[in-house]
Amino acid sequence: MKLINKPSQLRALFCSILLLLEFAFVAAEDPYRFFDWTITYGDIYPLGVKQQGILINGQFPGPEIYSVTNDNLIINVHNNLTEPFLLSWNGVQQRRNSYQDGVYGTTCPIPPGKNFTYTLQVKDQIGSFFYFPSLAFHKAAGGFGAIKILSRPRIPVPFPDPAGDFSLLIGDWYQINHKKLQSVLDFGHKLPFPQAVLINGRPSGTTFTAIQGKTYRLRISNVGLQNTLNFRIQGHDMKLVEVEGTHTIQTTYSSLDVHVGQSYSVLITADQAPKDYYIVVSTRFTNKILTSTAILHYSNSLQSVSGPIPGGPTTQIDWSIKQARSIRTNLTASGPRPNPQGSYHYGLINISRTITLVSSAAQVNGKQRYAVNSISFRPVDTPLKLADYFNIGRVFQVGSIPDSPSGRPMYLDTSVMGADFRAFVEIVFQNHENIIQSWHIDGYSFWVVGMDGGVWTPNSRNQYNLRDAVSRSTTQVYPKSWTAIYMALDNVGMWNVRSEFWARQYLGQQFYLRVYSPVGSIRDEYPIPKNAILCGKVAGRTTR
Repeated sequence: MKLINKPSQLRALFCSILLLLEFAFVAAEDPYRFFDWTITYGDIYPLGVKQQGILINGQFPGPEIYSVTNDNLIINVHNNLTEPFLLSWNGVQQRRNSYQDGVYGTTCPIPPGKNFTYTLQVKDQIGSFFYFPSLAFHKAAGGFGAIKILSRPRIPVPFPDPAGDFSLLIGDWYQINHKKLQSVLDFGHKLPFPQAVLINGRPSGTTFTAIQGKTYRLRISNVGLQNTLNFRIQGHDMKLVEVEGTHTIQTTYSSLDVHVGQSYSVLITADQAPKDYYIVVSTRFTNKILTSTAILHYSNSLQSVSGPIPGGPTTQIDWSIKQARSIRTNLTASGPRPNPQGSYHYGLINISRTITLVSSAAQVNGKQRYAVNSISFRPVDTPLKLADYFNIGRVFQVGSIPDSPSGRPMYLDTSVMGADFRAFVEIVFQNHENIIQSWHIDGYSFWVVGMDGGVWTPNSRNQYNLRDAVSRSTTQVYPKSWTAIYMALDNVGMWNVRSEFWARQYLGQQFYLRVYSPVGSIRDEYPIPKNAILCGKVAGRTTR
């Protein structure tokens, strides 16, 4: 047996033992939660008439995922639809693991009659998120649900434990079958205006019970297709405490704009007279206002809801911008780790690259399309992440979308932007159109450092918030305006950058950001899952 007698060898052995012990400790600290979901079509009646919905274990909306920071979520999804299906996890960062992201650029669809087991870890995350079906136009039929990620017991939270914790999934809704809506888009037309707004799958009647004097947490997610929604509660103020995983300065609001794809947590106190109160959700920035209601029911209520439904803002953009700028990070609060969120001084880091993304709408070959920097995304038969892993050429080209608008007429391409691991980038979303927009980046949260009307210029940086901007994964861009974000590219993978307006996403307003590390180490990225479904040009190959 060879003896180890050199100091360097002893140090290496000692470090290896420490790493093994650390791994064992972490593994013991990170529990597993198992879910078994069956996806089916079923009859639902959200607007009082029968329509086809997508159910998860017979539920619409789907079951809630309850988890704690660093939990491993093992979700076995059985696809009993007659078409391919995928679920994606809005705001869950999939650290080093874009294979599990559940969008077509990363994951092969689950074929009809088959199953796929997602293995997710909510690594270093807290907060309120949601999942949704990402293929075709399934999102218009349901299949979505809430995700709660609680702080670990030893991590301080900047408010007392609430008496209850409720998820509210709000969104615009069509009575039209989702396949017909998809056909409208496939034939090159725009979608009509939706028929209603739902709260947890219903336009009215959903009830939340509160005990007088107690405080409750409401997690509000806009899971709809295109409309910003305003949320308010009759006779009650709301204290904002968390936005997509970031504890915020606890500002009080009488109503809150929730843009498509966004999630907010608020605290409300049942400190009014013992009766029932309206919870109200209505569309913003629309000529026709759609409104739905739920009920905040006091357990000792002496009176049912009464009086007019409280009105909210309608088209006031300045009001919404002012509110958006008031949402800031609580620098004294711990995040998922026991250190203040403000300890990462993003405003002192040098920007290595500025990316300007301009949205547009136009006709291509006589059909309606939407684009980013003139490129309308065209899907291919092989998920881009898998083509990258197996080194399959001619599927996509890195750099096929420029860092700034080219001025070219709109055209179709499989757009992929390359980026270096550990770069620190500035991204400007420029909106020249007359509608509000909403943008999401998978795999990341980012600091929303500025937003204003007009066209962004380098001088716009003078008004950036470089101290306590809110960190989130979805941001709005107001009409004829810009929004700027800072983002640390610390998560290797292939990540979807998309419009959360689902018709725009479906018709091309998205691309993929390939964050690349040449090292090829599992420290930077996990290997391909053993159970990965292989399709297209990688069909028939083996994983590991």
